[in-house]
Amino acid sequence: PWREILIAELADIGFDSFEDLPNGFKAYAFAGAFTIEAISQVFTRFKESGKVRITFDHKVIKSSNWNQVWESNFDPVVLANKCYVRAPFHPPSENFEMEIIIEPKMSFGTGHHETTALMAEWLFETELLNKSALDMGCGTGLLAMIAARRGAKPVFAVDNFIFAYENTIENVERNNLSQIKVINGDACSLGKELFDVIIVNITKNVLLKDMERYVAVLKTSGIIFLSGFLKKDRKELINCAEKFGLSFAGEKNKNGWLALKFVR
Repeated sequence: PWREILIAELADIGFDSFEDLPNGFKAYAFAGAFTIEAISQVFTRFKESGKVRITFDHKVIKSSNWNQVWESNFDPVVLANKCYVRAPFHPPSENFEMEIIIEPKMSFGTGHHETTALMAEWLFETELLNKSALDMGCGTGLLAMIAARRGAKPVFAVDNFIFAYENTIENVERNNLSQIKVINGDACSLGKELFDVIIVNITKNVLLKDMERYVAVLKTSGIIFLSGFLKKDRKELINCAEKFGLSFAGEKNKNGWLALKFVR
């Protein structure tokens, strides 16, 4: 489990993309967010456990054709046995209830990560027809698009990462989902609009920091799904959610990652 735990820790200090390798993984962050000191603090906690040895190196990557790199590594994925997620260059499939086409570029949320898959399962188990929905940290916009395809409206998709914001707009247009409003911002961008369903797939520290704001825009009897953290963080997230008036209503897990359901 050390790999997944370390990935979660690195996500908390600014890394936003990860690539598995046979003997470890690559972690990507913007050069301005990268510091050796922050990484050293994370690694020190692991070394103090006496159970794991970590080595690493780093380099600044020159600007590249990220679409070309992504296309060489991306495969279609099926979520909840119902949604076929593919790129424009993959052939379509008629074997599933839903098909969504995405070009994620540098955005998180292709459906391959456990947290995105778990959130998709929750959305297919939830009645969304004519329900207002909010997807915080939308990445590619995939979860917002699943909600919209299942009848949710209006749907707001919010991300403070400019590449994700632009990518979601592109993907929403590609899938003809005009009921989705895309916003470049964070929890502070939320206004007076209230939602029946809120989807938040972000790192643990952001969830804890912005929980009160999420609850403020959730309707009474509304549902909020939280993911982006590991099993070890379960108690801390539940305590924080209950502190702001949410009631725990269920969980899903996959390879140590969790997606929790709460009701207001």
